[in-house]
Amino acid sequence: MRLSTSAQARGLARRRAAVGATAALLGLGLALGSGLGTAASAADASTYNGIILGVGANETQRIVTWYTSADTAQKVQVAPTSAIVNGEFPADAITFDAVGGANIATSGGFNRHATITNLKENTAYSYRVGSEGNWSTAYAFKTQDFEGNYDFLFFGDPQIGSSGDTLKDQAGWEETLKVATGANPNAELLVSGGDHVETANNETMWTSFLAPDQLRQYPLVATIGNHDVGGKAYEQHHFTPNTDRSAPYYNGDPSTRSGGDYWFIYKDVLFIDLNSNSYANPSDGSLGGDAAHVAYVTDVINKHGSEAKWKVLVYHHSIYSPATHATDGDNVQRRKDFTTAFSELGVDLVLQGHDHSYSRSYSIKNGQKENPAEQPGAAEVFPGPGGVIYVTANSASGSKYYDIKKPNPTDTNPHGNGPDPLNPDSYWYNSVQNQEHVRSYVKVQVQADKLVLENLRSGTCAAPNAAVEKGLSCTNTPEGQPIGSIVDKVTVHPYHGNGQDIQVNVPTAAPGEFGWTIDGYNGLVDLGTAQEHNGQYFEATGTINPILVSDSRRTLAPWSISASVSDFRDGDKTIAGSYLGWTPQVVQAGAGAEAGAAVLSAYDDQGKGLSVARGLGAADQGHPKGTAKLGADLDLKFPNEVDKGSYRATLTITALSS
Repeated sequence: MRLSTSAQARGLARRRAAVGATAALLGLGLALGSGLGTAASAADASTYNGIILGVGANETQRIVTWYTSADTAQKVQVAPTSAIVNGEFPADAITFDAVGGANIATSGGFNRHATITNLKENTAYSYRVGSEGNWSTAYAFKTQDFEGNYDFLFFGDPQIGSSGDTLKDQAGWEETLKVATGANPNAELLVSGGDHVETANNETMWTSFLAPDQLRQYPLVATIGNHDVGGKAYEQHHFTPNTDRSAPYYNGDPSTRSGGDYWFIYKDVLFIDLNSNSYANPSDGSLGGDAAHVAYVTDVINKHGSEAKWKVLVYHHSIYSPATHATDGDNVQRRKDFTTAFSELGVDLVLQGHDHSYSRSYSIKNGQKENPAEQPGAAEVFPGPGGVIYVTANSASGSKYYDIKKPNPTDTNPHGNGPDPLNPDSYWYNSVQNQEHVRSYVKVQVQADKLVLENLRSGTCAAPNAAVEKGLSCTNTPEGQPIGSIVDKVTVHPYHGNGQDIQVNVPTAAPGEFGWTIDGYNGLVDLGTAQEHNGQYFEATGTINPILVSDSRRTLAPWSISASVSDFRDGDKTIAGSYLGWTPQVVQAGAGAEAGAAVLSAYDDQGKGLSVARGLGAADQGHPKGTAKLGADLDLKFPNEVDKGSYRATLTITALSS
């Protein structure tokens, strides 16, 4: 059998990391105050508002966007927070030039954005926008380790102004961000499901959306919703990395449309964000709508998929949701257009908004439930190749909720809305559906060999909850379902085929603890973090997942199991496979099994280690029938010149018998 792995390739000038790194993530702490100083005396008449911290192309970047009253040359100024004295930036603070233009169809003024680059890991930074003598208030953010596990938070439809009371909606949105970041201060991204405002060009609504200071402290991954189109305000407030704003990814009047498709990589997750407002495929067969999005996703994954271990798509219109929009014709169309392509491209998770209710799909492959036996609400899911989990987020502000609809028992369309045979009150595609008329958000934990998703309550029936305050019923009970309680939790395990993926993390300098992880299935063999010895070499040891050999043949012919390993790779960085050695063992005797010979790491004997085929176990002619279990202790030892990173290799196992 062949043990498959992801051989990492580097397409960005950045230090890549594994989601399984064991280095601790430092908290954001007090550096995340609302402001570190006041604006300096104005040398000109410029004023600044709408400052927002956006995600960059990778962990080393942030994009800052803002509005200004004057069309002047402006910058972002950045310095380590530790260098700020009495609110004053040091003389050597770095600046990044801003670009932008006049606001279109809004309240006037100008928009600016600038990209902060070359950030260092585990560093608190302060930044401000403007020009010499006329700076904005300063804000702070903190980078964390550029390698390893991390959490991001996903928010559905704030849609400020939807309730008819912008300030009530703002209060709910602010409270959700306060609750979410308070409970998860080390979260590294805030991801939007779209519909930031009710009316695209209403700057009063945008001001309320941008009011929470968390949007200046944590990078936001912006997504455009159907209420954000029809005006340029979305683009003016959110400048996104690697964005294609050409016609196939838009719809509507070219002078007012916003959106585009974009992508970025953050700590071993490839994020692709789509403008799902453009979905109709042109009747003349030209590239546009869903077909254009599929082509875009295909191109990005073909070019950059090998640089990450997870693939996450984000767009607004939920194609597997439980409420008002579940039966919309455009979403039924997207089920036909998107799902097979997403399965074939190896997408792991799709995050959506639009339906103002929460749902988590079954593992969906090619538009159908992958495993008919997967149970509703399963706490652990094991998608096979092509299995995709789709999540719809509920309202993060409480401005509007949609109630769950009953499935149509006569609907037999494979892309339709028939009932789940295991739970007839739910649609066939949803494992979990929930609507209590309380605010919530989704936490995603990216770990070495799993994604852990939680839908968490960020409110109760009590204010701020604009829709309920205006008369909507509420089924939540604060005593039993308080703020922070879990609505749904699932662990998603990736598919490793019939093989074993081996991973080792290399620290910067300090030794670390490492070990193997076996989750009751053929999961990643994680060596953890290699330990440095005397400043000369790194070493990591562990054990392969046991190989079960069963022989009941009458001939009792000899058999052998051998294996070889590829080079360990993280992007364009490598550790030679020859540095991996092993000591085979017969874990469970049977079938005449004898363990193969020990093989030293090339670091010890300058040999070839496991880079060439080596025997794990064998049996001679005439051996007894039975079953044997073979294992091996691994010893990875390599020079300390290797760069920090998370390296994976493929162990290929071959069985031979007469």
